[in-house]
Amino acid sequence: MEIKSAVFVTSLPRYGDFPGRGLPQIAVAGRSNVGKSSLINALCRVKGLAKTSSTPGKTRLINVFLINNSFHLIDLPGYGYAKVSKKEQESWGQMMGEYFDKAETLKSVLHLVDIRHEPSEGDRQMNAFLYGSGLPFIVAATKADKLSRAQRGKMMPVLARNLAVQPWDIVPWSSQTGEGRDKLLTRLEEALHTPAPTKEPEE
Repeated sequence: MEIKSAVFVTSLPRYGDFPGRGLPQIAVAGRSNVGKSSLINALCRVKGLAKTSSTPGKTRLINVFLINNSFHLIDLPGYGYAKVSKKEQESWGQMMGEYFDKAETLKSVLHLVDIRHEPSEGDRQMNAFLYGSGLPFIVAATKADKLSRAQRGKMMPVLARNLAVQPWDIVPWSSQTGEGRDKLLTRLEEALHTPAPTKEPEE
């Protein structure tokens, strides 16, 4: 897959109707400052498509992008930023929980983790939630350009062990160099062509 068009659709304080809702969706999840906005911009090759910030915890809305006029990329609020109030952290968690409950066309979750660090408690909780919900997901290890080959060799098994995936299933990613872009696009294309998991009907 190649991305030929990418446009911002809307920001939502909570998940609900928006123009074009009903198309397949790929959600992007990760802790604050893991590089979600940078990844979206580099993946789509549209500078400034997703607003980046040096301040963790700035993205407090669900941001929707239309890709190739055929699917939506859903940028979820970052989790795990300690300097926001507990009430606000709970609000973010509620927002994401509501999204996952209502996203009937969700095909896969792109779960970003920082390759330089052992997964945080929030990373492990998100991973457990994805496994527990039966949601397909792809792990991308961001900021890969920050480590040497030897350092990567040490960190990939640590990430894999903590997130219960195989090391070769993790996509090393760099928004600076573009490393991982082709592999990630291939994985996303596969996800988009896989039938979405069926949800149990609500009583």
